[in-house]
Amino acid sequence: MEKKQPATGMDRFKRFILNNKFVLFLFVLMLVGLNIMILTKISFIFKPFVVLVKTVLLPLILAGIAYYLLNPLVNWLERKKIKRLYSIFVIFLLIAGLLTILLFTVIPLIDKQIRDLIDNLPTYGEQIQEEFNLFMSSGLMSQAQNWLSIEPSDLTSDITSRATAFLDDAWSSLGSFVGALKEVVLAIITLPFILYYLLKDGKRMPRYIASGLPTRMRSHSLRIMREINTQISGYIRGQIIVSCCIGLLLYIGYLIIGLKYSLVLALIAACTAIIPYLGPAIAITPALIVAMVTSPIMLIKMIVIWTIVQLIEGKFISPQIMGKTLQVHPITIIFVIITAGNLFGVLGIILAVPGYAVLKVIVTNLFIWVRRKSSLYEDRAKIRPSATTGGETEI
Repeated sequence: MEKKQPATGMDRFKRFILNNKFVLFLFVLMLVGLNIMILTKISFIFKPFVVLVKTVLLPLILAGIAYYLLNPLVNWLERKKIKRLYSIFVIFLLIAGLLTILLFTVIPLIDKQIRDLIDNLPTYGEQIQEEFNLFMSSGLMSQAQNWLSIEPSDLTSDITSRATAFLDDAWSSLGSFVGALKEVVLAIITLPFILYYLLKDGKRMPRYIASGLPTRMRSHSLRIMREINTQISGYIRGQIIVSCCIGLLLYIGYLIIGLKYSLVLALIAACTAIIPYLGPAIAITPALIVAMVTSPIMLIKMIVIWTIVQLIEGKFISPQIMGKTLQVHPITIIFVIITAGNLFGVLGIILAVPGYAVLKVIVTNLFIWVRRKSSLYEDRAKIRPSATTGGETEI
């Protein structure tokens, strides 16, 4: 009979670590922190990689959005017995024709309205200042000033200084805006080439990526990539369709009430509607200013139109198009957008929700893997020594 080897100190240490869940958690946390500390000490090694990511990030994002919008159409044409290469060529021709029509019809109208709006901004500023002075000199405001001990001159100077500081910051950031504009132009130029290869070989990409992974991980990795693809595609298509519907409805409503710069204001609303929950608050500001300086009746009409469009979007459009694609609580989405905006600016606000959706899929599957491979989350029955057999009994 083979003699049982006595347990060594290393065996007892390993048994203590594996059986104590809290100690195991602290050990894993220590290893993660150690890796993070080492990476921060050698961050210069990753500088070329960071530059490469910044260079290709915007073209890849734009091409990815266009891919998720156009890929269903390419697949539909392919199911109609049209070769994929020919389908892509036909779609590119349709897009070129649509852009040509927009260039000669819609763009001049937008340009005219933008120029008129910029020319009238000083007049609008003077009207707003007059309305503000009248409001400050009203009887109700005078009582509030006496109650709160507020000097109108101090309040006006404070608002003026803040506006001046804002304009100075905007002027100083003109150089960065020009640099960003250059990146956008380069991204638009490279967009058709990246989009072509994505539409042509996009279906084979997950299997190509999985082929570089260990054999046991391939099926699980493909499932994760399919989940990520479903989340991103549903969000991008749904959000863009909802934004277009909001812009169209507002444009029709603005035309009905006769609001100035209706097309520009509707386009601003459509673009900002991409940002969930916070977008409408941003979009209504310029419309409020234009309606306010036009007349009080126009302000009421604009608020009515805006309320009707928001009700239609919230009750009919978004539930039908978006559904429960992300399954994320609205409060979580707001916190994610605010945090991403503080960290990465405007681009972070736009990419916050799909980025969170991708991260959620990865973390969820990683947690499932850890739970399956470890005993940290098992509901074990309590065990005590048996009085009769000397062994262990479950209770």
